[in-house]
Amino acid sequence: MKLETLLKPRAVKVNATCSSKKRVMHDLADLGAEAYGFDASDALHALLARESLGPTGVGQGVALPHARLPGLDEVVGVFLLLENPIDFDAVDRQKVDILFALFAPEEAGVEHLKALALVSRTLRDGGLCAKLRANPDPAKLYTILTEAQSAQAA
Repeated sequence: MKLETLLKPRAVKVNATCSSKKRVMHDLADLGAEAYGFDASDALHALLARESLGPTGVGQGVALPHARLPGLDEVVGVFLLLENPIDFDAVDRQKVDILFALFAPEEAGVEHLKALALVSRTLRDGGLCAKLRANPDPAKLYTILTEAQSAQAA
């Protein structure tokens, strides 16, 4: 599995206006709906339901929200870089500014877990996160993300 199969270039965005966790969830759902054609309301409800089970802020300013959605054929992702970090109830209590959300088919088992592991492994790299934070251009962010995996594999 590769990041470029999970993430389309148009599913990458920089946001300067988010001020709350709920607003970020709305933006992730809307971005996913625009990029992949699923229902934004369904995505929002699924993200919030998953988040109610436990926070998806994994530390070092990174969060990995994820949800299962009816009608999806494959696992897909959206990436959001926040110009102003927000409280996300992360495990290390740091504010979050890097979010990579995954949306999976309802029946997805191991593929969903593989995608989550891939994204988590990629965003554990502090140097990569520093590059992402320093590049507020969506096209450049996509390149950094997809090239990072190629470099890790080499």
